[in-house]
Formats: sequence, C-alpha cells, structure tokens
Amino acid sequence: MASFGHGTRRHPRTRGRTGSRSGPDRATLGIIGLVCAVAGFFVLGIVLGPAAIVCGWLAMGRSWAGSRSVPALVAVVLGAIDTLLAVIYLAGVTGGSGYGMF
Repeated sequence: MASFGHGTRRHPRTRGRTGSRSGPDRATLGIIGLVCAVAGFFVLGIVLGPAAIVCGWLAMGRSWAGSRSVPALVAVVLGAIDTLLAVIYLAGVTGGSGYGMF
C-alpha cells in the first residue's frame, strides 16, 4: 500500500541534468549566457559581459576539460569580449583630452 511520498521511488527528484535538485540546468544557463553576451554588445556591456562569463562558466561545469556545450563556450568568449570593449570604452571616455582614447 503506497501513501503520499512513499511510492516505489524513494527520491523522485534527486538527479537532474546538473546533478542538483534546484536551479536551472546547464543548457538553460548556456542560453542565458549567450543572450547576455549578445545583448552586451548593444547595452550595458560592463554588466552583461561578466554575467555572460559567469553563466557560461557554470554551464560548462566550471572546467575547461571534458565536453562543453557550444552556447556555453560562445557565452564565455563573447562575454570576455563585451567586458574588454566596455572597459576600453570607459577608459576612453574618462580620458582627460576629451577626444576619446585614440
């Protein structure tokens, strides 16, 4: 006789795609990172670039070794480019000459 919570499976939600019970899976994090990286080229690159790097890194499983998903790797690379371009832009804007960095 089975009652509530005492079925044939003891822990029905113990294994997801990421190995945790809560939070988004790796494919979702890779796509979120990719969207943040692409949007970072147009607005708020200094914020969305690091967010894309973090999401991509978590989607890759926090390591460079092993199999990686393509959206996660693209999110890390584009996030780094976003961040670098935003820092160069901010350095040029805050320069003393008023004509930009170059």
